[in-house]
Order: sequence, then structure tokens, then C-alpha cells
Amino acid sequence: MILIIALITLAVWALVATVIELRRDGHRRVPTDWTRVVERDALDRAEAGHVYR
Repeated sequence: MILIIALITLAVWALVATVIELRRDGHRRVPTDWTRVVERDALDRAEAGHVYR
């Protein structure tokens, strides 16, 4: 019984720690800065079955 209580306690602690770390990790959706995106080249416009070199 002690083992089950310890396992449940560890699982709850891990869940709480995960939620806290995910909230403060700083990873958020950022809009694309289109001024920094490179223009497309010939390989982006290549059709299936054609090879451009």
C-alpha cells in the first residue's frame, strides 16, 4: 500500500512539475516576419517528375 501511495505521489508531482515548466519555458507562437523570409528559388517551383539542376 505504501508503494502505491508513493507511486501516486510521484506521478502527481511529475504532472505538476511538467505543467509549471511548460508554462514558463517561453515557447510561444510568434507571427512570421515576412521581411526575413527568403525568396523562392527554382527548386520550390519544380514539378513532380522533373529534375532541375
